Amino acid sequence: MSQALTLARPYARAAFALARDNGAYAPWSNALAFAARVAADPQVAGLLGSPKLGNADAVSLLAIDDASEPMRNFLALLADNRRLALLPEIAGLFEELRAEAERVVKAHVTSATALGNGELEGIKAALKKRFGREVEIETSVDASLIGGAVIDAGDVVIDGSLKGKLGRLQAALAN
Repeated sequence: MSQALTLARPYARAAFALARDNGAYAPWSNALAFAARVAADPQVAGLLGSPKLGNADAVSLLAIDDASEPMRNFLALLADNRRLALLPEIAGLFEELRAEAERVVKAHVTSATALGNGELEGIKAALKKRFGREVEIETSVDASLIGGAVIDAGDVVIDGSLKGKLGRLQAALAN
């Protein structure tokens, strides 16, 4: 585990606890995602590390317009502790905690060609049955797979691509 994730974990848990207590998962997700995108920008990252930028200015730069007071306080705490650079990791960990709390599995399906709605619904139904949770699917196309798809759902990767099958066949023949 990287040091950044180790440092970000307690902040992500604290943000999650604040969001849970206020029943505000979505607003916190949006605010953290925005702050993470801004903090990840190379020009902004250099600015955030500058001692010339005050904490209040850093919070104003990173907070969305309608950020709640607890969110602004959270960003101020990060600024006080010089942890604003951890915002991308904090946002990622927050989303993992949110998905677990809402019993949602996020799956990424990479296919050789674009999948139709019927195919996506079939994959979604199969994953829902396998995990016993709601499933959110994100898709992408990678023509190098030749055919089929690769499904990445957290700790589970299902490689049903022709490229993967050919690789496994090649390895079996080599042994």
